Amino acid sequence: MAEQSRTAYHFGDLLALAREHWVRQMAEHVDRAGFDDYRRTDAAVVRLLSRPRSIGQIGEALGVTRQAARKFVTRLEQRGFVVTARDASDARQVNVELTRQGHQYGRAIRRAIDTLDRRLDQRVERAQLLGADAVLRASLPDQDAREQALRLVPLP
Repeated sequence: MAEQSRTAYHFGDLLALAREHWVRQMAEHVDRAGFDDYRRTDAAVVRLLSRPRSIGQIGEALGVTRQAARKFVTRLEQRGFVVTARDASDARQVNVELTRQGHQYGRAIRRAIDTLDRRLDQRVERAQLLGADAVLRASLPDQDAREQALRLVPLP
């Protein structure tokens, strides 16, 4: 266990600032690729849809309710990036898949992420990146969340 901190360190504030900056940069990169309406949830959902999934699977992967996942999907559907359809064998299940435009949007998002990741990689040493990764994973609320993060985001 880490030694007790002697001064107040506002990790959450720094994390929030970094996240806001990252999202802003993502939006700028995606805008330059021709998609001017990037939203902060788009990257996670679109990347999950590299293969078709149900709304329930999307919610589970993101750690949100089916209702929240449905809201994310509806926004993407309204913008022409996904299509939804009832499952042929289970009418309660709604399947989601990317449209042609959605695949293009996904490529723009992946390029933006790759660019930002490369920039960060040039600014810090590998040991620093591993340390930051450990701190971020430790900030997750429980073992289930940490295991979910490990499935979604591999170690550097």
